[in-house]
Amino acid sequence: MNILDRAVGFFSPAAGLRRATARAQTAIVMNYDAASRGRRTYGWKAPATAADAAAFGSRARLRQLSRDMLRNRAYAARARDVVVANVVGEGIAPSIRSTSANAKATVEELLKRHLLSNDIDTLGEYDLFEMQQICMSTVFTDGEVLLRRRMRSPRFQGNLALPYQVELLEADCLDMAIQSHGDNLVFEGVEYGPTGAVEAYHFLPEHPGAIRHRKPQESTRVHWSDVIHIRRFKRPGQLRGVPWLAPVMMTLGELSDYQEAQILKQRMSALLAIMLKWAVGSARSTKAGAGLEALEPGAIVELPEGAEPVSTNPPTVEGYGEFMETGLRTIAAGLGITYEALTGDLRHTNFSSGRLGRNEMDRLVRMWQRGLMIAQFGAGMERWFREGLALAGHRGIDFTIDWTPPRRILVDPTKEIPAMIEEVDAGLNSRQGVQRELGRDPDRIREERLADQQADAAAGLKPPAARSTAAKDSEPQAEEDESDENRG
Repeated sequence: MNILDRAVGFFSPAAGLRRATARAQTAIVMNYDAASRGRRTYGWKAPATAADAAAFGSRARLRQLSRDMLRNRAYAARARDVVVANVVGEGIAPSIRSTSANAKATVEELLKRHLLSNDIDTLGEYDLFEMQQICMSTVFTDGEVLLRRRMRSPRFQGNLALPYQVELLEADCLDMAIQSHGDNLVFEGVEYGPTGAVEAYHFLPEHPGAIRHRKPQESTRVHWSDVIHIRRFKRPGQLRGVPWLAPVMMTLGELSDYQEAQILKQRMSALLAIMLKWAVGSARSTKAGAGLEALEPGAIVELPEGAEPVSTNPPTVEGYGEFMETGLRTIAAGLGITYEALTGDLRHTNFSSGRLGRNEMDRLVRMWQRGLMIAQFGAGMERWFREGLALAGHRGIDFTIDWTPPRRILVDPTKEIPAMIEEVDAGLNSRQGVQRELGRDPDRIREERLADQQADAAAGLKPPAARSTAAKDSEPQAEEDESDENRG
């Protein structure tokens, strides 16, 4: 402590303490250049907000911007389709495991009649797989999506296999006006209990952006057990989501504006404009330049005396491809997908680079499948399904639901499938594990193989393995016969 600090501390201990504290903090900050405040870090934002507070009051604006980009920006729409196609694809299929054959048959029948049919949807339009696609698309666009369980009375809807349906809701349907419910606080339509956990949701009867409203916009409190809230978690304590385009919105918007400007320059470059240069002292008529507006291939236009035609030099486009490629690589990296998947540009891709890029993207896809569509969507739908079984009189059934993601597209099946077979033969993986990695249900494969064997036996055909073995055994003999003919 220097003489000045000691003097300040003597006359004002509080001021001296503040000076000493500031000096100590400055010494710590100086160890990290990024934590300094100066010209190099000017404009950097570092608010000390909690996870959900970071987007508080901005979620609606972010959702609206994200939706506009998906409507009008081609690469934004492409990015969403890539994520949905890889995470959900044809659907993350549920399969039933049970030690009781009768119990398995009963549950599979109700699963097929209810979850895998349009009866599960309140509008009667979507089955389970279409719901998955819409949910994943909405999570990408809005950052979150909500599913509400609607209980149904058998007296009015006796055609349902289970007495409930599911309604898909956007986050816009949350009542933003409610601030509290009893002792619980309500933020942006979500009610939090004393521990900070979600206890309920306050939904408006219709989307506030609908063309017209058939009902008064008075919200209804819905307990958390009747809601599945799907969103991506990135920080501890986070309970709300943000659009996936948020980190790349600025880049995507500026890149689209740049692309439109370059297209306008190209249009200008395609135009032929003529200017008239008049000689000094020449007389200009009132119809000077008449006929030039009719310039076309093969046209002959007379210029007035003293006028000389001068063509314009339209702007040229340079560096467009390199700039667009760099920007699109930034967007792809920010979204967690490959540049090739975002753009369809495979000019500089070979098997090794394509496989390496896919490996990184596949890890993220499996993480999204596990964290979003299985741990949240699948677990919630299973809970409702089990409760529906109990309400329908099917109590005490012991079964397990497995969720199998869609088949992963192989880059080179001729190399990857033999590698999988070697893993199984070496004991590094199970046959069921490989089948699930490929998006197939092991039980269904086993049943279909058994049916094929029975059908082949009934038709008097040899099993495929025996036919392939016989074909392989005949190959050397055929080669010997061919060599004998050549020697003869």
